[in-house]
Amino acid sequence: MAYSTTIKVVVGDTHPELNFTLTDSNTAASGKTLDAEDPTTFAPIDLTGSTTRVRIRKIGTTTILDTIVCSITNATAGKCSMVFTSSTFTAAGFYEGEIEITKSDGNIQTVGDLIRFNVRDDFD
Repeated sequence: MAYSTTIKVVVGDTHPELNFTLTDSNTAASGKTLDAEDPTTFAPIDLTGSTTRVRIRKIGTTTILDTIVCSITNATAGKCSMVFTSSTFTAAGFYEGEIEITKSDGNIQTVGDLIRFNVRDDFD
């Protein structure tokens, strides 16, 4: 499974806000020639009317621990953001998240790469 860069967080934290730009690796961005090895050539996914979620589970398990609905910040540019709740990470460990887009027509698209989280305990 492919992961994006590992994001380090602390149990109970509600920040940082994570910002995503979702792109389509099968479609060239305006004015670009599609290159499968160069993500800067990918077209943004239009999120107009869509709901975007990040579903999180502990690595090696199948139980979803949290589902966070993202805020769409620029729909036509494929931009959205999410913030953790204080209950997203309640124990230290390694977690993974997947981004799922439910389009306005009800069709679902899931991003292939997962987000990896390295969660450590807070100083208490």
